[in-house]
Amino acid sequence: MNLPREKQWMKIACVVFAIFSMASVANAQKVAGDVAKNTSGVVNGTVRVVDNKGTIKYLQTANGLTTLTNTTANVTTTTWQLGGTLTDNTYIDATGKVFALDGLTVTAVAPSNSGDVALSHGGAGVGYTFLVHNESTGATEKLLISNLVVGGHEIFTVASITALTYPLTGVTAATFPSELFKTSAYRNGAKLLAGVDYTIDGDGVITLIPNATEPQDWALSVDDKIEVNWIR
Repeated sequence: MNLPREKQWMKIACVVFAIFSMASVANAQKVAGDVAKNTSGVVNGTVRVVDNKGTIKYLQTANGLTTLTNTTANVTTTTWQLGGTLTDNTYIDATGKVFALDGLTVTAVAPSNSGDVALSHGGAGVGYTFLVHNESTGATEKLLISNLVVGGHEIFTVASITALTYPLTGVTAATFPSELFKTSAYRNGAKLLAGVDYTIDGDGVITLIPNATEPQDWALSVDDKIEVNWIR
């Protein structure tokens, strides 16, 4: 048997395998471009370490992670924790999984119509806001209670029985609903039937439809008061 030669080939094979494995790991961990060392101080700074081969390396945090360093009692301890400033767009794919927060407080306090739009973790704001999903960007944003349901109210006087179309004051397509069920109209306090006694369009124009036929049977008179309420 030629054992020395077989051992030599085994050593060569092991070296080749090791080199291939190191190249594979390096390729799997490769990021686009170099990441500069953070020297901004203790919080979110860089921790220098030395591995078992004496190679100096740097550990640092980024994109929503915070570095906290404790040096009391002559013991230096560095801790990484969630919380910080995102440095890049961040997405979590929860497909097929549950993404939830436990331990949240249930409040019975009445919501407010004001709040600090810049803060999501509390501070200077007052009242309550909703967290909503922006379907265009995918971002999680805040919505004031007062902006959840937006509506309006107007009363106008009929100047002519032949003028049946009335543009509502200060209303645009962005502030007026296009659905009849979000509106209500009254003539001298008596409710008109939506889609029968009046119609609307998306630009905030109401068109009255007097009808002398039962059961609608009603007519306009000069100085009638028409009240319109709507929500968007």
